[in-house]
Amino acid sequence: MIKLSHKIAPFLWFDTEAEEAARYYTSLFDDSRIVTTSRYPDAVPDKAGSVMVVTFELAGQRFHALNGGPQYTFDESISLLVECETQDEVDELWTKLCEDGEERPCGWLVDRYGLRWQVTPRRLLEFVCGDDPVAASAAMRAMFEMKKIVIADIERAVQASRR
Repeated sequence: MIKLSHKIAPFLWFDTEAEEAARYYTSLFDDSRIVTTSRYPDAVPDKAGSVMVVTFELAGQRFHALNGGPQYTFDESISLLVECETQDEVDELWTKLCEDGEERPCGWLVDRYGLRWQVTPRRLLEFVCGDDPVAASAAMRAMFEMKKIVIADIERAVQASRR
């Protein structure tokens, strides 16, 4: 087994918006900050002096964002999951991340930079991952009908399944 001296951190590839995205994301979450910003050296003449990598933290989780160019873009194969405790948290984060982005089904969205997010109430995860298969199925069926997850609707669906 490998013992790491540091935690594993996501490394995100942007075209040219790494610094802008990092500033935006850190404005959304408590305990968030820009840690460092490095610039391309003279060895990369067409990018020398421009932002290369921004290291930032969101809610204490470290991320690295690279201005790597347009050849790679985000897709549905990876997303960032945010577990929310309350409907107010879901609503606020959903609204902010969807601004200039796109709502997707089942609590997923694409933000203005093309990054995929899952804004998920912890209550939904408790039902879906819990030991009660009837509740899990009811919660999932309700979720399939939603874009932004509404906790009360999930709980109503689970309650109805238990009658």
